[in-house]
Amino acid sequence: YQVIFFRDQEMTPEQHRDFGKRFGDLHIHEYVKGLDAVPEVMPVIKTEADTFNFGGTWHSDVTYHTTPPLGSILYALEAPEVGGDTMFANQYLAYETLSDGMKELLEGRKAVHSAEPIYGKTGAFSSRYKQGASMATKPVEVVLESQHPIFRTHPETGRKSLYVNGNFVVNLAGLSAIESAPILQRLYQHATTPEFCCRFRWRKGSVAFWDNGCVQHYAVNDYTGQRRVMHRVTVMGDQPY
Repeated sequence: YQVIFFRDQEMTPEQHRDFGKRFGDLHIHEYVKGLDAVPEVMPVIKTEADTFNFGGTWHSDVTYHTTPPLGSILYALEAPEVGGDTMFANQYLAYETLSDGMKELLEGRKAVHSAEPIYGKTGAFSSRYKQGASMATKPVEVVLESQHPIFRTHPETGRKSLYVNGNFVVNLAGLSAIESAPILQRLYQHATTPEFCCRFRWRKGSVAFWDNGCVQHYAVNDYTGQRRVMHRVTVMGDQPY
């Protein structure tokens, strides 16, 4: 299913961490602070005063890693009365519905994934939270970057998926950013075709667990003036092939 949902759960941060550890090693975010007592648990907060939300663009989590996440587990502590849904897009379908010509053009090619556009010193996240608002950043010491196949083969299912996202991909390997842009914009548009998507409405105690290898997600920012507090645990995966 690529993403599964649970309602009416109660987890301490320690239980959340231990649940995630059942699936693999956990990621401690390089650029966003986790909880002091449980650094593997990253709070995702938007207050009544905030206008910018974390994850408010289509993406897969931290794909700038050489071994990006297997999955993420998001748990709702506080949910707005209206809005604040998360959308998910099936990247198996995104790959399968590309034209044969586009598949042939891009088969075997890689894309460059970088933390710079979001978490660099002038990146979208760092610049908006530099005053230390609702989410705390870490100093940017090293900007991580990796190359991954544009079409990824899932290590368990053997299915191919489209594996580029607008947050972290900066160019196609061997091409400049300007040369890459038309192809990448077409892929981003195709990846989030409405027919590939589902939308989850959060309540307190809801949990979503998704496969970062074959879905993208998008936190809808439509709840200005309301508070939303989540905890995220991210399970590390293998090098995409």
